[in-house]
Formats: sequence, C-alpha cells, structure tokens
Amino acid sequence: MEDKSHTVGTFQVGDYAVFAALFVVSSGIGVFFAIKERKKASSKEFLVGGRQMSCGPVALSLTASFMSAVTVIGAPSDVYRYGASYVIFGVAYTFVVFLTAELFLPVFYRSGITSTYEYLELRFCKLVRVAATLIYIIQTILYTGVVVYAPALALNQVTGFDLWGSIFATGIVCTFYCTLGGLKAVVWTDAFQMVVMVVGFLTVLIQGASRAGGIESVWSTAHTGGRMDVFDFDVNPLRRHTFWTLSVGGTFTWLGIYGVNQSTIQRCISCKTEGHARWALYLNLLGLWIILFCAVVSGLIMYTFYSRCDPWSAGSVSAPDQLMPYFVMEILGAFPGLPGLFVACAFSGTLSTVAASINALATVTYEDFVSQCYRDLSNRAANWISKCLSPPVPQAALSIHGMCGGPMLGLFSLGILFPVTNLKGAVGGLIVGITLSFWVGVGAFIYPAPSNNTRPLELSTAGCNFNLTADGSNQTSVSVIIILRCLCLVFRYWLADSWYSMSYLYYSAVGFIGTVAAGLLITLLTGESNISLKELYCQVYLRIQGSILTHTRKDIVLVT
Repeated sequence: MEDKSHTVGTFQVGDYAVFAALFVVSSGIGVFFAIKERKKASSKEFLVGGRQMSCGPVALSLTASFMSAVTVIGAPSDVYRYGASYVIFGVAYTFVVFLTAELFLPVFYRSGITSTYEYLELRFCKLVRVAATLIYIIQTILYTGVVVYAPALALNQVTGFDLWGSIFATGIVCTFYCTLGGLKAVVWTDAFQMVVMVVGFLTVLIQGASRAGGIESVWSTAHTGGRMDVFDFDVNPLRRHTFWTLSVGGTFTWLGIYGVNQSTIQRCISCKTEGHARWALYLNLLGLWIILFCAVVSGLIMYTFYSRCDPWSAGSVSAPDQLMPYFVMEILGAFPGLPGLFVACAFSGTLSTVAASINALATVTYEDFVSQCYRDLSNRAANWISKCLSPPVPQAALSIHGMCGGPMLGLFSLGILFPVTNLKGAVGGLIVGITLSFWVGVGAFIYPAPSNNTRPLELSTAGCNFNLTADGSNQTSVSVIIILRCLCLVFRYWLADSWYSMSYLYYSAVGFIGTVAAGLLITLLTGESNISLKELYCQVYLRIQGSILTHTRKDIVLVT
C-alpha cells in the first residue's frame, strides 16, 4: 500500500443531486399511493394495507427496515476494528427468521389483530397491554433518534454534508410519505430503498477492491492482520464477540426486536395469506445475508486500504463510525455523483427504518390507546387520526433494543408458550426482566468493558504522512477520550469487571430469562396450574406444528 495523504473531497453538486433524487422518488411513491387508495379511507387500509400485500415487496421492506444506516456505516467499521467474526450474525438471522415464521407469526396472523400488543390483552389483561405498548414506544423513539442522528453526524464530519439539514429532510420526507400513503407507501418505498442500498454497497465493493489491489490482496492482508479469525468458541460471556455471543446472544437480541416487534409483525400481517407472510420472512433472510456479506467485505477492503495508515489513529477522523464515509470519499471522490450514491445508500437505511418506526408507532398508538378510548369512531375519523399520529419525535440516545426487546420477548413467550402463566406472573416477570436488562445496560454505559474483553485488533500508522494533517485538533480529541477512559478504569469497582462487562449481545437474553423465570416462579407461588407439564409440552409442540389457536383472556385453547 502506498503512503496515504488522507486528502478527501467534499460533496459536489452531482452528489447532492443523487441524494435529492432519493427523497424525491420516496415522496413520489407516497403521493402515488395517496391518490390510488384515496377511495379506501379506513384505518385498516392505512395501517396494514388492507391485508392484501404480496410476499416480494414485503420481503424487501423487511430487509431494508432491518438494515439501517447504522449497518451501512457501523458494521464495516466494526469489521475494520474487530475482524470478520461479525459475519456469524448470519447464524443468528437464520434462527430469528425461522422462529418468527414458525412460532410467532401463526399466533399473530391467525388472531386477526393489528397491534401485537392486542394479544397481551387477550391473554392477560389491558394493564399488560398498555405497559408493553409504552415500553415499545419509548424504545422505538430512542432507537429512531440513534438511527437518524448518528449516521448524519458521521457523514457531516467527514463529507461536510449538512447535519441538521439531513436530519430534518429525513423526518419530513418519511412523515410525508407515511402520512399520505400508509403502509403500502412504506413497503414499496422500502423496496426501492433496498435496491439503492445494494447498488451503493456494490459501488464501494468494486472500486474499493480495485484500489486495495484486488480480492487476493484483500484476503491476504486481512488474514495477516488477524481479521479472518472468525470462529472463537470461548464461552466467556464477558467477551464482546465470540461464536456464542454472536449466534446465541444475537438470536435473543434480534428475536426481541424482530419476532414480537410491531414494525415487523405489522408488515407480515399485511400479507394476503399466512403463506405469503411466511415466504416474505424467508425471502427477507436472503436479503439479510446479502447486506451482511456486503458490510463485512466492505470492512475487510477498508482495512486493507488503510493497513499501513489508520485514519482514526492518525487523527484524520475522530470516531470509528466516520471511517466508512471517509473511505468512500477517498475512493469515490474523483467520480461526481458516486459519493452521493453511497450517502443515498446510507440514508436509504435510515429512511426505511424511520418510516417503519413511524408507521408502527401510529399503529400501536391508535390501536392501543385511541381506539380503546373512542370506540365509536367512524372510518373517516379513524383514518385521519392514524395519519396525524405519524410525525415522530426522534432524539439521539442509546440504542436500547436489547434492554427492551429481551423482556418483551419474555412476556410474549410467557403468553404463547406457557399457558400456566397468570396475570401476576406476567406483570412481575416483566418488571424483573426490565430491571435486570436496564441494570446491566446502563451499568455498562457508565463502566465500559476493558479492552481484554472487547479485544480490538491492532491498527498501524507506519505509512502515514503526519505532515499533511491540517491541525492536531482531532488527535487532541482522541487523547482526551483515552485519558477519560483511563480515569474510568481507575475508579472501577467489582461489578464493572463482571456484570457490567457482559457482552452487549446478552442484554436481551438477560431480560428474557429474567422475565420468564420470574413469571413462572410468581405464577407457581400465586396460583395453581390447571395443566400438567406433559400437557404443556404437548401444546407447545402442536403450536410449533401450526395448530389453530383460539385465544381467550385467561388461557389458550388449542383446536387441532
């Protein structure tokens, strides 16, 4: 590799034109469906597309929503620093999609519900439904804030792309086409944005591999740098990424935000048949693998390109999340419009995720609150209320998918898999699960895990030309961060190196296990079971085989 001068360009007119085209087309899809479906003014049509969607566009929509700009920008940076073990998430995706399609989907689809939390009222009571809905709303608002703000900030600091302009544009455009076209607009816009994401990734892969010396050079350099050590079977739960944390912990994490998540289930129940919904999930798995592969290979190419001069260590960028935009500007800066294509790729992930969040929030707010308070609303009034609920209030915050998703997964599992669970068990289990997952998650934020658990791989600056650095401000910032981290290590206490150092992928598992264990224990202490353990296992088996479920308020009756 040649010496890197780290001279990158800024956005040009062509780049802004390509980026603007993404927003224009996305808005146009919303207008199209608003005009096409204007005579079908009902809340069901707006929120679930009249339950007439086919599997193809829903599959693309699921993939686009699942792979946000955090994936497009953050995943390659993770591979750059920690290696290609990130690819093991593919195993977790497989388990997640299978369990969602075969276990959770039949329950939600056959019950005819619009909000997944309607199930909790049927199974337990309205209090549990309201509590779960509030947790979901908080979780979604916080996550949406991260998805919008973090990539926009990284792109701003590297490319000079306007920070607040991109944030406001994202919010306005998403709100516009969600409000006009409802779920159908969201699904078809996601399908378009999925294509943009793949094209953007392929552009980076082709040009990046060429600049890095070819695929053989990428493989050789990545192997020498330890990036190809994928399989680490260490069972230590404190290790950040191992085979077990990525496959087992990843399954719990993504199942909590996928199998019982309103955004995902809402798309599935919009399909015309349960078969179409199941096919949408399995086709979506193929899309997940493709995006994951592109992200991992992009990270390896980026490492090869910067193997002798790491921009982060050299102070050219101030945070690892800026590496991918910086890399793109360096390899594509000479081609007008191509940097704009990558930014469109990143913001396609943002738009699809935000749109999914807006539509899901509108659904749960209407179904779980408004419709419960005003039961005699006309179809026209209900439709307008659903549209007015679309504007979001995103705010930058920690992603708490694991902390909220695990307890929610546990709560639904208590209802679906354990008919013995009573109301007190459900409420008590949810409280215990939320407490445990937030305890470990917030503690880990205050006391970051030591490097012997995260194990970042070595980076080099041997080939850097430091004389070309404009100023030392970025290096100073990095030094301050290192000093602060050292101070945190000095004042650590015993929980910091055990409980708080747990891999972030296990937060969901902690919440799930805490919810289920506490729920069953409280049920055992507060009420006798009216079903034997043998009968319970038989019912669980029959559910997985696709038996028809009839839901009542206090139990679940199986009709085979």
